[in-house]
Amino acid sequence: MVAPYLVELGTEEQKKQWLPRFCSGEVVTAIAMTEPSGGSDLANLRTTAVRDGDDWILNGAKTFITNGGSADLVVVAARTGPGARARGVSLFLVDATTPGFERGRVLDKVGQPESDTAELFFTEVRLPADALLGEVGLGFIALMQRLPQERIGVAIGNIANAVSVFEETLEYARTRQAFGQPIGSFQHNKFRLAEMFTRLEVTQAFVDKCVDAHTRGELTAEEAAMAKWWSADVQNDVVDDCVQLWGGYGYMNEYRVARAWKDARVNKIWAGSNEIMKELIGRKLGL
Repeated sequence: MVAPYLVELGTEEQKKQWLPRFCSGEVVTAIAMTEPSGGSDLANLRTTAVRDGDDWILNGAKTFITNGGSADLVVVAARTGPGARARGVSLFLVDATTPGFERGRVLDKVGQPESDTAELFFTEVRLPADALLGEVGLGFIALMQRLPQERIGVAIGNIANAVSVFEETLEYARTRQAFGQPIGSFQHNKFRLAEMFTRLEVTQAFVDKCVDAHTRGELTAEEAAMAKWWSADVQNDVVDDCVQLWGGYGYMNEYRVARAWKDARVNKIWAGSNEIMKELIGRKLGL
């Protein structure tokens, strides 16, 4: 998520400072957009950055930040223009060792425990002029231009995870016996598996189309939104059906299908909720 911001918006000095260690894995990064007061309305940020001579003074709070508990470098979206909404947002590179930067709780999520998701706090954080990433007031535009890549990335993960769980479930349905025959041979289960397989194949084809468009620089925000929300719904539906086929075992954490079921739910929320994705698509339709 952070790489495009560094590569496409960073100055030569910023790239030299951060990219080599970013690529080697020495530097862990995060991007801080969501705030406690709201996540979907990115233009209504309350975190502020105010000029003080050549420096900027950053104040505010962020939440639900992936890598927030371990990041060495955080790209922070902050308001630099009063009352300007989208036009008043700028991006800043914040070194985690900067005085005034504090990490809050690593949040206790329902799923995906391997990912540290944390609260971040900024209290009178003094940033030099060269901490500005991109141009003043154009941060919201930068975010909107790069969110499609994040969303197609989420879609790729959605379909890959769903296919993996489906394949394990299909094998289970072929071998698990009930009433003297494999459970997959019962018509209801056979039809359910056929429906899952078809939905996955159709979704994969659309996601592949979006990936191809993205590599050519032609992926639209609306297409990325379609891929994100649709694949998230398909993933959740497929994994939920798989849990049902596994029966009691499907509800046990020792089985991957149960963990995948918990992990999948957030994909309807993050990278823009599915409702926001549909709003973007509806606007494209002139509604």
